[in-house]
Amino acid sequence: MRIVLAEDHFLLRDGLIRLLGAYGHDVVAAVDNGTDLLEALGREQPDVAVVDVRLPPNFTDEGLRAVLAARKENPDLAVLLLSQYVEPLYARELLTSGGRGVGYMLKDRVTNGAQFLDSIQRVAAGGTAMDPEVISQLLVRKERDESVGSLTGREREVLELLAQGRSNAGIAAALFVTEKAVAKHISNIFTKLGLLPTDGDNRRVLAVLTYLDQ
Repeated sequence: MRIVLAEDHFLLRDGLIRLLGAYGHDVVAAVDNGTDLLEALGREQPDVAVVDVRLPPNFTDEGLRAVLAARKENPDLAVLLLSQYVEPLYARELLTSGGRGVGYMLKDRVTNGAQFLDSIQRVAAGGTAMDPEVISQLLVRKERDESVGSLTGREREVLELLAQGRSNAGIAAALFVTEKAVAKHISNIFTKLGLLPTDGDNRRVLAVLTYLDQ
């Protein structure tokens, strides 16, 4: 897999390059600022971009702005954002930018290499990899919406697991229920949110998340 990496902290950037290389991935560009990131994305056309939200010179949202600009030219550019904090606004901007393959992970909550690599692979394949804490923040911000407020506790749990990119089988295993029960919960969620269910897990997750943070 060809990866463009944007991280301003030298030790973390070097560590990620080594980790990705050890698993057979090719970091075709590793940059530390938004300007170089945008140039690298246009030049390399990677399978996925792994990007710190806050990059020099201002350390605000330079990483996000670069990938949003790149997705205007290539809507299917897969992007995994990394952040030190929960910033729902950034998640919303990425999710509503169109295209497929999006993720938002909190650095401090990535506890092992396998978890991180699985997130990258899922995003590169056009799926989603959203940190549960980010999803919780999105749900809280929409809690006043009557349709979201009508979800049961179990439906909220299912929605959060859906947003993480889990399959029906994965959700069933996490919640210790049957796949049939999961399918019923998902059907109820889409009905309450006014969204038509589809056979494509990635599309339905993106549709739900986009709706939740409009």
